[in-house]
Amino acid sequence: MRFSLLTTCQALALLGTLAVAPAAQAQNAVFNEQQKQAIGEVVRDYLLQNPELLAEVIGELEKRQAEAQRTAQASAVKETQQTLLNAPHSFVAGNPSGDVTLVEFFDYNCGYCKKALGDLQTLIKSDPKLRVVLKDFPVLGPDSVEASRVALAVKNQLQGQKLFDYHVKVLETRGRVNGERAMAVAKEMGVDMAKLQKDMESPEQRTALQENMALGDKLNLTGTPAFIIGEVVIPGAVGLEPLKQVVDNVRSCGKATCG
Repeated sequence: MRFSLLTTCQALALLGTLAVAPAAQAQNAVFNEQQKQAIGEVVRDYLLQNPELLAEVIGELEKRQAEAQRTAQASAVKETQQTLLNAPHSFVAGNPSGDVTLVEFFDYNCGYCKKALGDLQTLIKSDPKLRVVLKDFPVLGPDSVEASRVALAVKNQLQGQKLFDYHVKVLETRGRVNGERAMAVAKEMGVDMAKLQKDMESPEQRTALQENMALGDKLNLTGTPAFIIGEVVIPGAVGLEPLKQVVDNVRSCGKATCG
């Protein structure tokens, strides 16, 4: 198993802390440089003799980091819930009055978003009480930003199922999706292209995209797709059944995991 230098250093620091902190706290000790060096040598020698311990320590470090991230994300979800669920520029698929809302942050050039699309369509079709909020989160370059600008402007002309159909067609486009290709889909669906061009330059459109990006940053999203439901953030194309289970849990007990 290979570990990064940063992770190894973090693990060594954690190990040293775990090893000496209790004694130091008990005696209120302050170590001089010679004592610190001696402690470091003891820790080093012990690790050389028991290298398997390093993997255990790194595992504990990663566990703590993951738990800290979950806690921070849950707090961010709570703080931003109104914007997540009801921002006027987001578009809603499924049942607009549904009893459970699933939010997806996506990028039109994200291969995993394309993979997750089928799961989302199945969820919407099989659950008539599910509300889905789709948020453009163009993190994969200028082409993605252009495609999102078009899609956000298309919302001014298409609503409901037609808007979702547009989303599906753009996401299913083969190859790299940019503004030109997103506009070609809009034209194919009968969108007024002159109005579309004008809406793309509106302050509201720029504000919408900036708000989505700020939300993603606050939630510490590191990629797409990312699903938010209840109090949790679910990263990646996790598959149909895990998403369905979380939806069922939120409907049953109000949380992503029912005790």
